[in-house]
Amino acid sequence: MIEANNLKKVYETKTSKGIFKNEKVKLEAVKDVSIKIKEGEIVGLLGINGAGKTTTIKMLTTLLSPTSGEYFLDNIDAIKNPRAIKYKINMIAGGERMIYWRLTAYENLWYYGQLYGIPNNILEKRIEELLKLVGLYENKDKKVEEFSKGMKQRLQIARGLINDPSYIFMDEPTLGLDAVVSKELRTHVKSLAKEKGKGILLTSHYMEEVEELADYIYVLDKGMIIRQGTSKELSKQVFKKVEYRLTLHNKIEALQRYMLISLLGHDNTVEIYEEDNSYHIISSKNLSLNISQICSDKGAIIKEFFEIVPRLEDTIIKLSEKGA
Repeated sequence: MIEANNLKKVYETKTSKGIFKNEKVKLEAVKDVSIKIKEGEIVGLLGINGAGKTTTIKMLTTLLSPTSGEYFLDNIDAIKNPRAIKYKINMIAGGERMIYWRLTAYENLWYYGQLYGIPNNILEKRIEELLKLVGLYENKDKKVEEFSKGMKQRLQIARGLINDPSYIFMDEPTLGLDAVVSKELRTHVKSLAKEKGKGILLTSHYMEEVEELADYIYVLDKGMIIRQGTSKELSKQVFKKVEYRLTLHNKIEALQRYMLISLLGHDNTVEIYEEDNSYHIISSKNLSLNISQICSDKGAIIKEFFEIVPRLEDTIIKLSEKGA
């Protein structure tokens, strides 16, 4: 498990105070960030502008040393022994970074395998397995410059798995890809976590992607984690109300009025909007069991009844408007 506690990164810069005098200024890019990632879990990391997301990822991948805090990966102190976790992590970036166009797919993977010191006999077998996994085996001897965007991104996934890491950091993995290829890559990401047991930290500007993939989400703003939870939990933290859609097979006279009287309480507010045999119910509390019981008592036959959960995108927009 990855467990980072109270990570902080402070940069020192100089600002001019006159012709002959400079003053040191401290800038806190990340403030007391704590994150957990388990094997087999996909964790989303979202940031409102200037959030400190890039700095956080660089600390977790040991490219930057934190100013203070703790970072353990499978009980290894990653701050004191960054080289000890090198073989347990890797990064998959969006776009065309970290792959070489003039090399073939096979040569790219061979190069990275050599960097990790993987023995040749093991490396040959692993490259074959990875190219088959991402559907590029038939194109293994083709130069990357001839690849489509989707093929390049699949090669990125293979490159990120070359050292068989336990944890993968995915930075905008579907950036610039069309809907079909993006969906295909999301399937690969799910498989890596749920079937291969990889722990994944995912960053993306595509909220629907994070909503679909992430088991748990952290939201950063101005270097601090301002919210965390599942997508549904985040929406409840931000919107503070629960909405339902109820549709009946049969018409029940005065049901709207009866529901209002029954559901209202001293610490609860309820709004109910009726249209034909459908009801839009907005409440400050979870009333799903109460609504079902009222329908049963009144002989209403439920056709459809579900909670309307705001999209993750709406939640993040609301957070940015509120300033957390």
